[in-house]
Amino acid sequence: MKTEGMTEEEINKRHAEKMAKKKAARDKMIATKTEEKGLLMVHTGKGKGKTTAAMGLAARAVGNGMKICIVQFVKGVWNTGERLVLEKFPDQVVMKAMGEGFTWDTQDRQRDIAAAQAAWAYAKEAINNPDYQMVILDELNIVLRYDYLPLDDVIDTLKNKPHDTHVVVTGRNAKEELIEIADMVTEMEMVKHHFRGGVKAQVGIEF
Repeated sequence: MKTEGMTEEEINKRHAEKMAKKKAARDKMIATKTEEKGLLMVHTGKGKGKTTAAMGLAARAVGNGMKICIVQFVKGVWNTGERLVLEKFPDQVVMKAMGEGFTWDTQDRQRDIAAAQAAWAYAKEAINNPDYQMVILDELNIVLRYDYLPLDDVIDTLKNKPHDTHVVVTGRNAKEELIEIADMVTEMEMVKHHFRGGVKAQVGIEF
């Protein structure tokens, strides 16, 4: 918007007119969005923040009186800040850490597969449990990447989840089949990371 030679009053008037048009266009667009349903959301990419974003959704859901189940496929029972917060709402949040650490920690493929399968069996029950309005499958993409679970079963379960249930899947390298059926996919892009500068994981940031 060119404002050279205009008075402050003229600039304000033009701005108000522009914002009015933008609001009218947005209101018209919003009026066409009438469907309400449970979403399948995927947080992937190499950047930091995939699990953090999912836990933010969990906090928002708690604030709205919803009941949530969080299944962690890789992380063990870490004393993370989000766990300590969400455990204060036992009537609304069930948090199951069913992984035993990252594959490079366990160095035992069969043990990792068994843990992933047990977590998936629990997750399937949670997804189909009408008590939960949201189910978060933290790091599911990691175990899918290593083929620890049958992809067809995962895709079929998520495609046929209850209509009103929100499901959030996190982890880098999301499978194309998952991306295809998802309602929302967010890719976290790493532009810069303190870890590469020699800064270790810190309380309140990484856990």
